[in-house]
Amino acid sequence: MQAAFCHKHLKFLFFVILAFRAITCQAQNSPLSKGFAHNDYWHNRPLYDALDNGFQNVEADIYLRDDELLVAHMLPAFQKKRTLEQLYLKPLFNCYEGKNREVVYPLSPVTLMIDIKSDAEKTYAKLSEVLKRYAPMLSSYNNGEITEGSVTIVITGNKPYKILQAQKQRFAFIDEDLMQVHTDTLSNTVYKTASCKYSRLISWTGKGPMPEDQKQLLRDYVAAAHHHKKRVRLWASPENKEVWKALLECEVDLINTDKLAELREFLMMGTEPVRYAKVNTK
Repeated sequence: MQAAFCHKHLKFLFFVILAFRAITCQAQNSPLSKGFAHNDYWHNRPLYDALDNGFQNVEADIYLRDDELLVAHMLPAFQKKRTLEQLYLKPLFNCYEGKNREVVYPLSPVTLMIDIKSDAEKTYAKLSEVLKRYAPMLSSYNNGEITEGSVTIVITGNKPYKILQAQKQRFAFIDEDLMQVHTDTLSNTVYKTASCKYSRLISWTGKGPMPEDQKQLLRDYVAAAHHHKKRVRLWASPENKEVWKALLECEVDLINTDKLAELREFLMMGTEPVRYAKVNTK
């Protein structure tokens, strides 16, 4: 299945952007910049379900097997055709290549969080090699300076900290453990986000008011992460509006979800978002 977005709907998207330009704030203030499509590849159309719903942050789990970066959550799910390049990097690059990035991503750039499930160093060595093929669209680190691109790669799961720290040039960053953010001594040239499991900080499930001590604890961690210019995400959080509302009130940056349409509706509060892509499903 090929996306018709890049060619067939380019003119349509251009006019949509013009129509919404006057009512959209800067990229970082867009409601759907806060939506995070967890395990995006589980959806019917990996990547495109997220983009079609206006999401700007997506996640894919990868394993290194037979010199291929395969997208899967568990070993039995391996399929040779489900590679990181086929499901994510090539489709993104096809949309980016030769076009104005504001047309391709009208609200703000996309973050692709890659959860490494296999050996950190070996998998990253292959990932680093692959990312070089898509360099024009990627955010990069070069000798102390960061250049923001249309797509930012952030690594979570098994993280190759020391390798990334030592590299003078690279196309990837790391998702920090939020529980360690108070003692962070590394600059944001390595870390872009800070995450942890929801239950490590909060036991509240959305029933009744959120306990004040849990709310203050979360605010403290968020403030520390923001001090180091990192966006915050809590994964495995309860999927309901009460929790989503509380996370936003505590200034959590990324709301983790498998329910794309429901979170989109909640974030937009009845206002239809600008879509990144409209995929021909025929």
